[in-house]
Amino acid sequence: MNVINKSIITGGKEISIETGKLAKQADGSVVLRMGDTMILATVVANKEAREGVDFLPLTVDYKEKFAADGRIPGGFFRREARPSEREILVMRIVDRALRPLFPDDFHAEVQVMLQLISYDGINSPDALVGFAASSAIAVSDIPFNGPMSEVRVGRVDGEYIINPTLEEIEKSDVDCIIAGTIDNIMMVEGEMQEIQEDELVDIIKVAHEAIKEQCQFQLDLAAEVPTSSPKREYCHEDHNEEVRKQVMDFALEKCKEVARQGIADKAKRAKMFGEIKEELIVSYSEEDLQEVAKYIPVYFKEAMKKAVRDVMLNEGKRLDGRKFDEIRPIWCEVDYLPSAHGSAIFTRGETQALMSLTLGGKMDEQMIDDVTFKGTESFMLHYNFPPFSTGEARPIRGTSRREIGHGNLALRALKPILPEDNPYTIRLVSEILESNGSSSMATVCSGTLALMDGGIQIKAPVSGIAMGLIAEEGKFVVLSDILGDEDHLGDMDFKVTGTEKGITACQMDIKVDGLPYEVLIEALHQAKGGRLHILNEMMKTISEPRKELKPKAPRIEQFEVPNDAIGAIIGPGGKIIQQLQKDTNTTITIEELENGNGRVQILSTDAAGMDAAKEAVRLIAFPPQVEEGKVYKGKIKSLQAYGVFVEIVPGTDGLIHISEFAHERINKMEDVCKEGDEVEFKVVGKDPKTRKWKLSRKVLLPKPEKKELD
Repeated sequence: MNVINKSIITGGKEISIETGKLAKQADGSVVLRMGDTMILATVVANKEAREGVDFLPLTVDYKEKFAADGRIPGGFFRREARPSEREILVMRIVDRALRPLFPDDFHAEVQVMLQLISYDGINSPDALVGFAASSAIAVSDIPFNGPMSEVRVGRVDGEYIINPTLEEIEKSDVDCIIAGTIDNIMMVEGEMQEIQEDELVDIIKVAHEAIKEQCQFQLDLAAEVPTSSPKREYCHEDHNEEVRKQVMDFALEKCKEVARQGIADKAKRAKMFGEIKEELIVSYSEEDLQEVAKYIPVYFKEAMKKAVRDVMLNEGKRLDGRKFDEIRPIWCEVDYLPSAHGSAIFTRGETQALMSLTLGGKMDEQMIDDVTFKGTESFMLHYNFPPFSTGEARPIRGTSRREIGHGNLALRALKPILPEDNPYTIRLVSEILESNGSSSMATVCSGTLALMDGGIQIKAPVSGIAMGLIAEEGKFVVLSDILGDEDHLGDMDFKVTGTEKGITACQMDIKVDGLPYEVLIEALHQAKGGRLHILNEMMKTISEPRKELKPKAPRIEQFEVPNDAIGAIIGPGGKIIQQLQKDTNTTITIEELENGNGRVQILSTDAAGMDAAKEAVRLIAFPPQVEEGKVYKGKIKSLQAYGVFVEIVPGTDGLIHISEFAHERINKMEDVCKEGDEVEFKVVGKDPKTRKWKLSRKVLLPKPEKKELD
């Protein structure tokens, strides 16, 4: 074996990469190690492209093995099954950074597989998989315009940290993953605590310095692997320059005419471009069409893209006629769904999101059992993108990776503004009803409105905007609130969310080489103006959270109880708490706090039930002091041969001896009472041995005449 092992220090932490030992039949394979966290990365590309494929069929798979953490998977099958949401989010981060770096004319199927094979609970793998994936490609013969790498940036006490540990992430007010090459930033994904635009640029600059070092490291590593060079030759595209010229000559100016008209209606605009394409096809004879038909869609798309970009760059006109910093018309509505605990509609241009809010208690939290995290989550945001939202009819096969990614971005945008003392489990569901550009940002806006409509006392409202970029030959224009077509034909998709004070989340994908920081800064400041405009429009509908919850929303009361009261509230086998819930029609949960005490949470839609449950739990947790000589009423808890045990106050019992139950002689307690009967009694003292209270019912009864006793 020709095993090569090289190390690099990044942010004061050592990362080693080994190749030549494992998975040698793959085109490229490496094992990345940081601490005791290890990732196996492999890549395989087919030698030829499939017939008719004119795109890059790239698949990125990431799997966290439970054995990596010394655990056995849960579930019936006890094995790793479909990807978790966390794994899908990691796949998307790597895919978005790798995909633009493959040659445009390379169409062979590529599969990148990443496996977490060891996990130390200290170093998070999600910021390392991009480095591992690119390294695997670097030591292969697959054509690639890299290398690239990814790093995480945190900030603790004002100091930036590269690839922070899990403990450092907990203290950080910034959590960003940035990907790039030696020359360019490719992707940014992160959440922040209301930071300023210039601070985000600083984060990207800090990350890029580390990325450059890791990219050079990959080049040095590949130089030691003989099979990594030269890269394989391929020919996956068939071109005809004569047909390309014919299409350009015919369609370019016609497409420019459509682009100049400023048509806001997506369907109408698409129809007009489609008519030009039909005219082009008809201009060929049937005989010629047999030869050139396969080229027409490709070259017409080139002509349309060039026309739209030229009109923007040279004539200053957008597809729908707006100014570059202008936001499409917005209308909002809240309280649309009468049975939901909060709801909102947010419409911007031809993009529309319907948001519903549902509130629950501790029992409604999402249980998560991943390799790198095991626990519960009390805030969920689910994003649905049905085909009718774009006027399409196509099969729905479960939740897509895109839906998971967009939902996670919106969740990260809203999470920082939730109240810290929020007792509720919150579920937001975004239904995209129309889509023409940035439905994820519409989700953020509608989420803010639904939270306020539902009476959740958020710290500040959040809005979001998607920015675009057209850059060519030294010219560039930054576009606010991009359309779907501007996203597809442009060079950047930069989503920014935030409050009036600062940024809470961002997601950036760059499709062009050499984006200067000056352009990025301009885009961020233009985005701020757009965000504040959108926020102002939202505030016209609802300016602050409602003071009260909706009538159908559950109410929650929670309070702390002593540690020794937890068992008493639950009871043997959960008997007491279950009976309390049944009697009061409430949901009661108890969790142990770090200080050893318990936190009781009571959830109910009925005020009387809530009060009854609260009083009952408090009586158990904080029982009133039993006073000797005082008269009480209580239920018989159990019958014994020698007497009955009675509840004096919740959590405290006493014994009425058989001789103290009545003046007359009793042979069996069952003859005169039963469990559950309520009796009146007097506390007469304490048994010196058992320390149990001694009770008497007899002393409260009128003493009968002696004859009657005889």
